[in-house]
Parts: sequence; structure tokens; C-alpha cells
Amino acid sequence: MYCPASFRQDDPNTLHTFIRTYPLGTLITSCHGLEANAIPFLLVESEQGLRLQAHIARANPQLAALKQGGEVLVIFNGPEAYITPSWYPSKALHGKQVPTWNYTMVQVKGTVTVMDDSEWVYRQIDRLTQQQESGLVEPWAVSDAPADYIATQLKAIIGIEIAVTSIKGKFKLSQNRSTEDFQGVVDGLSQSNQLAVASLMKNLK
Repeated sequence: MYCPASFRQDDPNTLHTFIRTYPLGTLITSCHGLEANAIPFLLVESEQGLRLQAHIARANPQLAALKQGGEVLVIFNGPEAYITPSWYPSKALHGKQVPTWNYTMVQVKGTVTVMDDSEWVYRQIDRLTQQQESGLVEPWAVSDAPADYIATQLKAIIGIEIAVTSIKGKFKLSQNRSTEDFQGVVDGLSQSNQLAVASLMKNLK
């Protein structure tokens, strides 16, 4: 990933929180040609190191590549927004500005293992569900569904675990702009109701 120093995000807590906030990652493999699928991941910290856990359909063709093991790439994307030069006060002075895009992403590399174990998959689904349902007024739990129904669903999926070897973040949020132009972008995003990116930028200062 090309990442100028001004956009690099290395803080582990920030990166881990990002993945938990935006857990739908794009899983990329290259063993049998390039394959990519959107899959929700659970980030697990343990004495064995950092792990990404997920499950996929047994019918998914990407499973053949995953069974080969080896290195995979997972991309997590956060808020993004188009940035118009019109938001830069400096544009009115010299006109030497062009459009760009602000965005946030975390890329994770690691070694994958297929977990063909229904109990492991159940635990992964249960923990992921708890993570996503925790803020709801009436959170749903896996145990709310009939046991025989869940058992049938489990037969159609298989687990995967990625031992993380590299985690890198890129938060491109106008850090390379002057104070005036930076504030112009924040104001422009706020006025156009793109509050997620505007909020991230405000937190930089």
C-alpha cells in the first residue's frame, strides 16, 4: 500500500478499534487466480497474537484457495468523501488546486487456516453477533433461534482464521494541507452532510 508518512496510522489501539467499527473486510487471495469477497471479521487478541476470525459458505469458490493456506490480504474500509478544490481558501488566491479524495483504510496480511469445526464456527458467530448487537435496545442472540435451525445453518459454512503478520493503516484526511485549507475541507464536508469524514478530521486536531 502506497502511504506517505503524513497519512500513516500506526497506533495499534486505533487500528484495532477501526476493524471492530468497520468489520466488513474484503478478503483477497491469489492462489487460484485473484479472488475477493466481502466478509465480516472478528478481531481477536490473545497470547498467541492477533487473529482475524470469520466464516464463509462451503459453496464459496474462494475456499479452494483458502485451503492451500499461505498469505492472504484483508482490506477494511472506513468513511470516505470526495474533496472539491472549491473548499480550499487557497483556490481563490492562486487557483492551483485539484480535486482529491479523503478516505480511511486498514490493510491486514496474514496466514490463513481453515477451521472445519462446527463448535469453533458457532463460537465465532456468537462472538461476532454479540459485538454487533451490543448497542441495540433488544439485542438478538444466536441462542434465540431454534437449535436445529442453527445446526442446519452451520453445516453450510466453514470457519477461517488468519494469523496476522502485518497491519497497516492509511487515514488520508487532508493532513498535508495548510491550516486554512484543512478547516475549509472540514467546513465543506459538514455543510454537505458528510459528517463521518468531518468528524474524523476534527479528531486530528
